Amino acid sequence: MARTPPTTVARVRLWRWRHNPLKRHSDVVEAWIVLVTWVLALLGGVLAGVVAAQATDSAFAARRAQVHAVSAVLTDGAAKAPPGGSGYEDGRVWAAVRWTDAVGKVHIGQAKIFPGSPVGSRLTVWTDHTGRIVSPPPSGTGATLQVVLTGVLVAPPAGATVWAGGWLIRTRLLRRRLAEWEEEWEQVGPEWRKRSGGRG
Repeated sequence: MARTPPTTVARVRLWRWRHNPLKRHSDVVEAWIVLVTWVLALLGGVLAGVVAAQATDSAFAARRAQVHAVSAVLTDGAAKAPPGGSGYEDGRVWAAVRWTDAVGKVHIGQAKIFPGSPVGSRLTVWTDHTGRIVSPPPSGTGATLQVVLTGVLVAPPAGATVWAGGWLIRTRLLRRRLAEWEEEWEQVGPEWRKRSGGRG
């Protein structure tokens, strides 16, 4: 005996965009909400990522404009000490250095160098407008990577925020549609039950 295959309801894709006598105005509105939400989520995410990346790049440029590189001289042998307990994974240690600024003023400060550097060796340090040694500004591949990562990390949350807003609007529309159906059923239901009960 042949088995009858189970009946399945085929899901019609994009049904809200097709002609259908049962389609309501709210269905069309929902279709546009879904379309606009996805478009804005994608564009908003990309735009937010680009803006964040540009802001990061501008911040790096401003940082580079506020500091400048100077040539300094190692003045003590502290760099020969092992880096144990220094807390820096690159193995560098702090040592005293001396440099002269553009107006001829001599400065003394602490800079990180690799152990074993002899006294009198030259190195490049970065200073701010007060003559204080600061960390080097991001530049080159490292800066580019940070700019790109900033954009990549900002884009998904921004797009998700837009999508969540569209989902909230769609949910409210669905609740309104269900309320309309319930109201219509209260009007049609009694008449339909009366006709169904009178058969036979």
